[in-house]
Amino acid sequence: MDRVMKRNSAKGTKIQSVEMHTGGEPLRVLTGGLPEIKGRTILEKRRYFREHFDHIRTGTMWEPRGHADMYGAILTDPVTPDGDIGVFFLHNEGYSTMCGHAIIALTKMVLEMDIVRREGEKVTLLIDGPPGRIISTAYRTQGVVDRVIFRNVPSFVTLRQGEIRLEGKSIRFDLAYGGAFYAFVEADDLQLTLEPQQASQLINLGRTIKQAVADHFRIIHPFEEDLGFLYGTIFTGKAVNPGHHSRNACIFANGELDRSATGSGVSARAAIHHDRGELAPGKWITIESILGTTLQVRVAEVTVYGPYPAVVPEVSGTAYFIGRSEFWFDPGDPFKHGFMIR
Repeated sequence: MDRVMKRNSAKGTKIQSVEMHTGGEPLRVLTGGLPEIKGRTILEKRRYFREHFDHIRTGTMWEPRGHADMYGAILTDPVTPDGDIGVFFLHNEGYSTMCGHAIIALTKMVLEMDIVRREGEKVTLLIDGPPGRIISTAYRTQGVVDRVIFRNVPSFVTLRQGEIRLEGKSIRFDLAYGGAFYAFVEADDLQLTLEPQQASQLINLGRTIKQAVADHFRIIHPFEEDLGFLYGTIFTGKAVNPGHHSRNACIFANGELDRSATGSGVSARAAIHHDRGELAPGKWITIESILGTTLQVRVAEVTVYGPYPAVVPEVSGTAYFIGRSEFWFDPGDPFKHGFMIR
């Protein structure tokens, strides 16, 4: 068996990864075997990777190495003089603009694996991401990162109570940005419950709503064209735990169902609730995922971002290591670049 493994691993490309999760949402961090990724900014690096190496994304996110709901990240050198790391994100459809669950996991990973070496029980990292600077603070006990709080990019509401019609029915939504743009829909309005047994219905309806909103409403980022697209639909509803604020189910990319409460999503929700006068600066709220795992969010600052009143959210959560992988890409394998069955 060892001889077979050595012979097979000698064929083609080999890529190594660290496997993690935040709130149940997977994160596959590609750590070895990658080509040089050129670019002066993170968005340029992401564009270069997409144009030249997208087969690595499909080969590691899609089957047979991944699955339709896999999520990934690639670490890069920082692109700012004071940055600690750079990162961009991968999923089944392409590349996202921001990912809170990944920031939480990566903060734990780079500190516990000594990719960034820092001493102390409280360590702050300056992370260069697609939407800009993210400031992430790790809280450690005997070297183990127990909790991460990251300060996200300015988040804002672009449309209040928009309306689309599906099969003759009116569906109301809010459109907000938390590093990515989401359409927010109340689950009660659609007689939905945010439970795992409704996953297929949530995925199908979330994809339909996303497409309808994208078809009828312009999604514009104030400063960067590459950030101006609708990333997903987030259904909101009542929390199961009476001590929590509410629950999220996020359908993003090509029908992916986020197992976590969605870091960029709760950032956008902080902007929505502050805009409604429901969330005062400094107050933490706890938002559940479809699994019942949680993220906490608060408004750290109130600001202005381009033409929009905005907030600077802080999000808190915990991540876990689940393993390491080495993936082999045999040139003769007909599925070396992956496939996906949804």
